[in-house]
Amino acid sequence: MSEKYELSLTTQGPLYPPSEVMDGDGNFVVVGMINRPTADGGAAPEWGAAVVSPAGPVPEFGRLAPYTVVRELDTEPGGADRDIVLHTLPLPLPCNNYPMVFAPEQLPDADRVRRPSHAFHEVPIPDLRAEDGPKVTEPVTFGRWMEASGTLEVAVTPDGRSGTFDFDFSRLVPNSVYTVMSLRARDLDPSGPTRPGPLGVPNVFTTDAEGTGRYHATMPDPFPDPELPGANRIINVVVLWMSYQRSYGGAIGEFGLGGDIHAHLKLRGPSFGDLRTTP
Repeated sequence: MSEKYELSLTTQGPLYPPSEVMDGDGNFVVVGMINRPTADGGAAPEWGAAVVSPAGPVPEFGRLAPYTVVRELDTEPGGADRDIVLHTLPLPLPCNNYPMVFAPEQLPDADRVRRPSHAFHEVPIPDLRAEDGPKVTEPVTFGRWMEASGTLEVAVTPDGRSGTFDFDFSRLVPNSVYTVMSLRARDLDPSGPTRPGPLGVPNVFTTDAEGTGRYHATMPDPFPDPELPGANRIINVVVLWMSYQRSYGGAIGEFGLGGDIHAHLKLRGPSFGDLRTTP
């Protein structure tokens, strides 16, 4: 049994921080779920695109508050916002309520690191020298970001014990390191989130000069019966542009959430519900 999907453009991981991408003014550039105010004074997420202020309220993990929307975004590749230059988030991460250490063996004290926001093409890659030939040297703009597309085919192996994930991409950021992460059912559980992990190790692919790429992973028992004790199914996948042009072994990043990884494509909600695997 196999299923095919079109991946959606995004700049968002979880709902906080609101985005993994900022503009040059320190606002979040959000393509994903926008927490909109409701008539009863609460908030409800709906898919959209907006510039969001970091000055808005940040609730405790698992709760929602309306985003402080500066303005709506024109998402057309040739639209009015096409020339926004994309930036990383500073450290510590603003508007973050996700209690997660993403690289517990590599950087257990990630919350102590301080860094400014950098334009994507100006990220200070460790040990890089000009003579080493950096490839991302021109600004990465919102319009260029919004040209990307990707497809995914997911299947269960004949023995029922593994799942295969096959991706094809076009118009991603050219000449770049990307990774693919899995999101499991309990990764965003307010009662005790599990650590998001790579979709395979290594989970890396590189794009060519046109932004084309492919990726394959075979995962052990990714879709256990959700009624089983401890079941933690893969429910989504996220394609990440790596601003420091590196991968992190068994971690998705040292800081995650826009500090060093930047969601570019994903599925809009929990998926793969009809697939089943066994150990």
